[in-house]
Amino acid sequence: MPRIIAVTNQKGGVGKTTTAINLAACLAEAGLRALLIDLDPQANASSGLGVRVDEPNSSIYGVLAGAIGLAAATVPTTVEHLSLVPSCPDLAGAVVELAGADRNEFVLDYALYGHVDGYDYVFIDCPPSLGVLTVNALAAAREVIVPVQAEYYALEGLAQLLETIELVRDRLNSGLEVLGVLLTMYDGRTRLSREVAQEVHAHLGERVFATTVPRNVRLSEAPSHGLPISRYDPSCLGCDAYFDLAKEVVSRG
Repeated sequence: MPRIIAVTNQKGGVGKTTTAINLAACLAEAGLRALLIDLDPQANASSGLGVRVDEPNSSIYGVLAGAIGLAAATVPTTVEHLSLVPSCPDLAGAVVELAGADRNEFVLDYALYGHVDGYDYVFIDCPPSLGVLTVNALAAAREVIVPVQAEYYALEGLAQLLETIELVRDRLNSGLEVLGVLLTMYDGRTRLSREVAQEVHAHLGERVFATTVPRNVRLSEAPSHGLPISRYDPSCLGCDAYFDLAKEVVSRG
C-alpha cells in the first residue's frame, strides 16, 4: 500500500503546490514511485510539471465525475517514476456536482481504492480552501503535510485547519494523521522569520519538520519552465531543502 499524503493549507501563497511538486519529484529522483494528484482547479501543479489539459474529462475532473478511471487520467512527467493526474479549471464545477452526490466526501477515496497500489507515494495537492475537494483529499489520505509561510499571521487559520483534520478523523477517516508542519519561504537573516519559526515550534512542537524551505528565487522560477526544482536547478538551496524534507518524510513513515 502506498503512503497517501494530502498537502493542504486553506491560505494561498504558502508554498503548498511548490511543496507537493518538489517533494514528489525528490522521492521519484531517489527511485521511489510517486503519483501527484492535482486537486486544485487552478491547476498550478499540472502547469508546474509542464502538463496542460485540453479535454476536462481526461483530468481529475473526469475521474471525480466518473467519466474515466484514475489510470486513464494519469500521465508521465519529465521525472522518471513520477506520474501526474492533472487538473483543469472545470474542476471548480465539481464542487457543485459533488454537493449533490451520495457520500460525497468519499468520491476521491473510491476513485483511488485499488488503483494506486503500484506507487510508493501518492500526494494530493489541495485547493486553498476547506471545501468539499479538500475534505475529499483528507478522507482519502492517511497523512497530511501543512506548509506554513514564515511571515506574519503564519498561525492564522492553522488552528481551524487542524480542527478540520480532527473532525475528518473523528467522522470520516480514523487513520488520518498530521505528518508534519513545514515552514516555507524562510529567511534566517531576518528577525521576522526567526520569530515566526520560534512561535510555530512553541505551538506545535514535534509536529514541525526540522527542514525549513528557504525563500529562493530558483524555486519561484522553476514552475514557469514546467520543471521541478530537481531538474531546473539541482544545486540550489531550495532543491537541497526538498531533498532533506524527502528524507524526513521517509523517516517518519
